[in-house]
Amino acid sequence: RALEEAQEGSERLLNKRSMCISKRELYMRKIQELGSLPPTSELEQYTTLSISALMRQLDQINKKLKKYSHVNKKAYDQYVNFSEQRESLLKRKEELDRGAEKVRELIESLDRKKDEAINRTFRGVSAHFKDVFKELCPNGAGELIMRTAFDEGRTTSDDEMDESDETDKGEEEKSKKKKKKKGGKKGKADLDPNNPSVNLYRGIGVKVRFTQEEQNYLMSQLSGGQKALVAMALIFAIQRCDPAPFYLFDELDQALDSSHRAAVAALIQRQASSDENPTQFVCSTFRPELVAVSNRCYGISHQNKVSNLHHLSKKDALHFIANLMNEEEAVGEATSLATSRGSGAAGRKKRRLSRSGVDDES
Repeated sequence: RALEEAQEGSERLLNKRSMCISKRELYMRKIQELGSLPPTSELEQYTTLSISALMRQLDQINKKLKKYSHVNKKAYDQYVNFSEQRESLLKRKEELDRGAEKVRELIESLDRKKDEAINRTFRGVSAHFKDVFKELCPNGAGELIMRTAFDEGRTTSDDEMDESDETDKGEEEKSKKKKKKKGGKKGKADLDPNNPSVNLYRGIGVKVRFTQEEQNYLMSQLSGGQKALVAMALIFAIQRCDPAPFYLFDELDQALDSSHRAAVAALIQRQASSDENPTQFVCSTFRPELVAVSNRCYGISHQNKVSNLHHLSKKDALHFIANLMNEEEAVGEATSLATSRGSGAAGRKKRRLSRSGVDDES
């Protein structure tokens, strides 16, 4: 019997223990739902209160908490998540900013190299153009000019001045105001005429003179032969600046006189036999100057709709060109003679008509 009583007592204790454990877990969950525990300094003020007083305060606090039932309970978690995303985005932004800065530095470096290359090439071609033109025209001179936005501004201002001279005073005042506005815009752009940017370049101009006494001429003021000579000077200047392995010219001396043809032939001979940059020239011509300095001569015949290439000696080539020039001179003389005879016959016919008119009146 004593053993049974002891067993029953132990069972009661075990049941009581399990109930206490379940209550403890329940209270722990409730504490977790309430949130983190306050610090011990705040808990000390409630140690002297009774359980009933604590329950009353708990009820009051629960009633106050019901007012905030609509508040998002996941706000803190969302805040933490969004804060982490914000930090990652800020890091990514810093990386992109550093990459963009490197790209800008690369673009600036390439722009500087491009500007340097353009200016260096222009200076080189301009210097060679002066030398080549001096070789082609010993008594003349030529230069290349880089046209910029400043030149356009000067020309437009000159045109506006000419137009304003033809209008009345009221229109002159309006044009002056417009010019002041344009001048202000240019000042804001902060342009330096002594060292313009490549972005201000508008093209290349040419100024040449063929004798020492002449004034400088632009390309639009030159004749066809002079334009051809200037074009060849520019080609040879580019060739000296950036040599090519060979050049092909088709009757480049057609529009030149004999002195300039001889100068071009001598220049081509010097370029072809240069020690620094020897270049091969393939030229078609009907004039003796280029044939006289050539290394090889070829003639082309056309028969039965077929072209044939024949190797010629320099003597035969010069003889062929001399005969061709004699034929051209003969044709020219015959044409001029026929023209003069036609004009003479027309004059005699007019005189006859005038005499007959006088006889009729008499």
